[in-house]
Amino acid sequence: MICSHSTGNELKIAAPFGMTELVRGNDHCLVAQMEPLVRRQNVALDLNTVDRIDAAGISALISLYGCAHDTGHKFRLYNVTPRVMEILSLVGLDIILLAHAPEDSGMRVRMARSAA
Repeated sequence: MICSHSTGNELKIAAPFGMTELVRGNDHCLVAQMEPLVRRQNVALDLNTVDRIDAAGISALISLYGCAHDTGHKFRLYNVTPRVMEILSLVGLDIILLAHAPEDSGMRVRMARSAA
């Protein structure tokens, strides 16, 4: 199940319920759930519950970014935890994937449940 909220031309999505790690084993699940969405519209993924990421998780995010870009849409991350932010910065993905818009800071998103 995915929680989402549409703002303008962007769909804001919370990480799938219970996801605290974006690592090998749950990376394919995230891509399977998100890929159809990023192909249809701009998507921002809320990672406030994700405390750990590995190479498989990074690969999943790159894959989603590529799918969105190939179809003329945007894919970005917001509410990234400090540890995940550190990893994304180390590999240079913070510049590409992170939202830097002022409206993201402190913004609370009303979530509406939708079936995956």
